[in-house]
Amino acid sequence: MPVSIGDLGHRFGGGPWLFRGVSLQLLEGRVYALTGPSGSGKSTLLAILAGWLAPAEGTTERAVDGRTSWVFQNPHGPPRRTARDLVAYPFLARGARPADADAAAVGLLTRFGLDDRATAPFGTLSGGEAQRLMLARATATEPALLLVDEPTAQLDLGSAASVNAVIGELARSGTIVVVATHDLATRDACTDHIDLAAFAHPPGVRV
Repeated sequence: MPVSIGDLGHRFGGGPWLFRGVSLQLLEGRVYALTGPSGSGKSTLLAILAGWLAPAEGTTERAVDGRTSWVFQNPHGPPRRTARDLVAYPFLARGARPADADAAAVGLLTRFGLDDRATAPFGTLSGGEAQRLMLARATATEPALLLVDEPTAQLDLGSAASVNAVIGELARSGTIVVVATHDLATRDACTDHIDLAAFAHPPGVRV
């Protein structure tokens, strides 16, 4: 399900352009780091890719329809539900038997380094564990497009490192992943890099 972006640009009302002339093809099984200074439009571009916001100019096209999932900066979940329960829910929602959903959830938790926390309540997880859980849960929804907004922005260095270590797992099943980040280590954990500073308008101006 490639996503094609053609001459994309956006600004709000008559304000300055955040970016212009963004033309890209996003491919399955790739993890794209989306970087740029604050105010360059990273979250705006994610919203356009999600279909939540219409661009001021240009187009986005998908070859095939599919689910879009979004992981936000701040992990959230019912504090008393276990990590396994939270990851099992998407499987249950698709009709899996409870035992099968639990087994699939444990498999994903293992991929994301959380197998020893499967029965831990969400409220007891560290920041890095909670963010990895959000990534595992998003993967459980089997999205065609996964958008991740600043996954390490609220974390200490150790927790951020634990999240960056599993970034490569996100596209293993053929998902297109776009990760907005200021973190150089997160950028380096991705397979590809999109720098919105290159699409500032006028050229060289950082809005």
